[in-house]
Amino acid sequence: MFSILIPTWNNLPYLKLCIDSIHRHSAHTHEIIVHVNEGTDGTLDWVREQGIAHTRSKGNVGVCIALNDVARLATRDWIVFMNDDMFCTPGWDLALEAAIERTGGRDCYLAGRMIEPIKTPNTLVHFANYGTKPENFDEGGLLAHVAALDPKRGDIDGMALQPMLLSRQLWHKVGGYSIEFGPGMSSDDDMLMKLWLVGCRIFRIVESCRIYHFACATTRRVRRNKGSREFLLKWGITQREFKTRYIEAVGKPQANTLSNVPRPLSLTGKIKRALYALRRYPLEDLEAWEPELPRQLEP
Repeated sequence: MFSILIPTWNNLPYLKLCIDSIHRHSAHTHEIIVHVNEGTDGTLDWVREQGIAHTRSKGNVGVCIALNDVARLATRDWIVFMNDDMFCTPGWDLALEAAIERTGGRDCYLAGRMIEPIKTPNTLVHFANYGTKPENFDEGGLLAHVAALDPKRGDIDGMALQPMLLSRQLWHKVGGYSIEFGPGMSSDDDMLMKLWLVGCRIFRIVESCRIYHFACATTRRVRRNKGSREFLLKWGITQREFKTRYIEAVGKPQANTLSNVPRPLSLTGKIKRALYALRRYPLEDLEAWEPELPRQLEP
């Protein structure tokens, strides 16, 4: 039913667990496509042995380039972007399928309800520690925990998390992920802006799609770009203002009054943008991340 895109960077134990959970806990047969960054830990050999469709780069090209490269192989009508350190619980795909039907065929951005072992200020992520890595993962405990959650808890409109689902048509309409956000910080918010500009107004966390996320298995190893700065320079509005005044307003009475093109009101954001424009952003961030860009992608 879905084309599941998974970028990975020398995270083979996590990747194996992720794909195993998809196979065992999905109601439908999905198309799994992996982008292998480097793959020097055995990842490249393993995906070849398993017959998994994949693309590959000789170095870590970051999530934006990786997703765009791997998306060209997707053939299903719906695309799911999933991190390699995620674990799908039973019924995850049925929950997304039902949520698609509830949209009535409209463009939408649907996400799962993440469960993480490390408590953070993000109230949208459910905290429950069932392991921080594959070696200490308590699958039985997690599945029992998920089964005991309140089945009446509703979906949340005006919010976006991972894993992300949208139609393949919508993905290509907005051109996928924007590579100026490499290696990837704030690329999700940039995607939200692009979806907004083409008329998407459904941004929803599907409560019954529960995904365990080991959290930051890759991002803690990469040199991060200053994504909030890139976003403000590109769109002229801060991420905070865009998300609070537009994305989070979806489903509320004021939604019909919102501009089709977001309008910044924050004076602080305007001043920051002017100061940022004096430097070489985002090129300085890209150069600091990987001075040898582009890494050659295999055909």
